[in-house]
Amino acid sequence: MFSGREETPTLADGILEMEEFFQDSIGKLLSRAGVSPHEIDLLVVNVSMITAPPCLSSRIINHYKMRQDIKCFNLTGMGCSASLISLDIVRNVFKSYKNKYALLVTSESLSPNWYAGNDRSMILANCLFRSGGCAILLTNNKSLKHQAMFKLKCLVRTHHGARDESYNCCIQREDEIGRVGFYLGKNLPKAATRSFVDNLRVITPKILPVTELVRFMVVSLVKKWNRRGSTKGTATQGPIKAGVNFKSGVDHFCIHTGGKAVIDGIGFSLDLTEYDLEPARMTLHRFGNTSASSLWYVLAYMEAKKRLKKGDKVLMISFGAGFKCNSCLWEIVRDLEDGNVWKDEIQNYPPKTLANPYMEKYGWIQDEDPSNFKIPED
Repeated sequence: MFSGREETPTLADGILEMEEFFQDSIGKLLSRAGVSPHEIDLLVVNVSMITAPPCLSSRIINHYKMRQDIKCFNLTGMGCSASLISLDIVRNVFKSYKNKYALLVTSESLSPNWYAGNDRSMILANCLFRSGGCAILLTNNKSLKHQAMFKLKCLVRTHHGARDESYNCCIQREDEIGRVGFYLGKNLPKAATRSFVDNLRVITPKILPVTELVRFMVVSLVKKWNRRGSTKGTATQGPIKAGVNFKSGVDHFCIHTGGKAVIDGIGFSLDLTEYDLEPARMTLHRFGNTSASSLWYVLAYMEAKKRLKKGDKVLMISFGAGFKCNSCLWEIVRDLEDGNVWKDEIQNYPPKTLANPYMEKYGWIQDEDPSNFKIPED
């Protein structure tokens, strides 16, 4: 974009963006863990918006000269929920193979996917998405548990691709003059809510204590009994809270930074406090929506703030095109307080205000008539 080529990006732009990321992140991860590239048994890469043979997983294998018998998976088009889909692949492979190392690499390619048209529903993606990525090392070798940071307890995936409304709310397409962009529909929040509710129905019994589930059943029966005697037309409007106290089984909430509305909606449904939502809000404020890798930036914020203590539980929630909602529960194995990607700025968060400083200066442009708009000379 800075070179004035946003309408004519090249394949090399996307490849360079990816290579800069994985050559830096993977190298640092393996060096920190003391693991050689030859020890990696499974490689899972997810980048939705670029498909260039040889695939990115092959490029990583070539760069690090990994073993010829390594099992690799390259996911594309899976959207912002791809991290947990990749994690599910690793989990299922680990069921058949013991004492293995898996490398999960997640990022997004933005350089060749800038939308240069005027469709507002597609311009929004330019404002929301940012470049970023993360590399995660996983193992099922019990002898290494003293080195682990997290332990995966459960994972649930929900897919509403069979619903046309959900399928079409978040999709890459061409505008009226053929410019390719990423369309975000107005019905996206509705699709997200529907998939989120279905996902919660499955994961809730897996992560909450029996006492809370029994309490919820009793309260639900009482409410249902009381509604029998109520008059018609008393139904409440708007979002409905889950009614379950998720904090009885979850200590931290790692929410996908899909936007302010997504964070607010999950916060309301799960009855979360601003303290619970702070990691997601601050990640959105500093890094934007980094697609599938955004969950790990949120988790890194919690770690940098020294919130993660041994025995705590972390609930991850992600949404993606399709439409998908995936969630999982992690148990923290040891106290964590690394500065990670936040180390240079963590002392400045949360800021005093999250207001956009450019709105006051340039907000007037939204009230202008496009037919006679003129750029001010001053």
